[in-house]
Amino acid sequence: MQANVGKRIMNVASVFGLLATAGIVFYFIKLGVFTNQHALEGLIGDRIILGPIIFVAIQIIQVVVPIIPGGVSNVAGVLVFGPIYGFIYNFLGNVIGSIILYNLGKKYGKSFITTVVSDKTYDKYIGKIENSKKWDVFFTLMMISPVAPDDALVLMNSLTKMSTKKFIGIMTFGKFVSIAAYSYLLLYGGQFVTNFFFK
Repeated sequence: MQANVGKRIMNVASVFGLLATAGIVFYFIKLGVFTNQHALEGLIGDRIILGPIIFVAIQIIQVVVPIIPGGVSNVAGVLVFGPIYGFIYNFLGNVIGSIILYNLGKKYGKSFITTVVSDKTYDKYIGKIENSKKWDVFFTLMMISPVAPDDALVLMNSLTKMSTKKFIGIMTFGKFVSIAAYSYLLLYGGQFVTNFFFK
């Protein structure tokens, strides 16, 4: 009896959590924080404690919710918080979001993945996961790349026999390298181009 009550409470809490998350996502979309750098900067503002928490939450949502276009927040993270803290917050949000997405793929399987990943992308990578050794190398290289389709690859990886521990290790290393490279290019790439062509 107690087990049933506990299960019902957990189900109700899950529903409320889902509704609350949907409400937050809708609010952020309405503000334009996922597509407009200035809107994101305005939301974060100069809040010393709340700003980073909001920003990391936005990064997590961008990874987990496939309907949200990404890209703006990585740039804003570096510009608003600076190269060090911007990197840290980008890194945390992307890694946590990827782990959540991976576990969703593990739990709900192909039926969930095919609702998020296009048929073209699914067909492109499904054959690659059959060879675990080659896939491990390929997946690692893609996670290092700052332009790889990370979210789709994370979901495809959830269909493999790779352990969660190994996945987190590869993800942590890959995101560290790719976000560091992205942040460096963002900070110094424009300056290099300006110096090279206009000086």
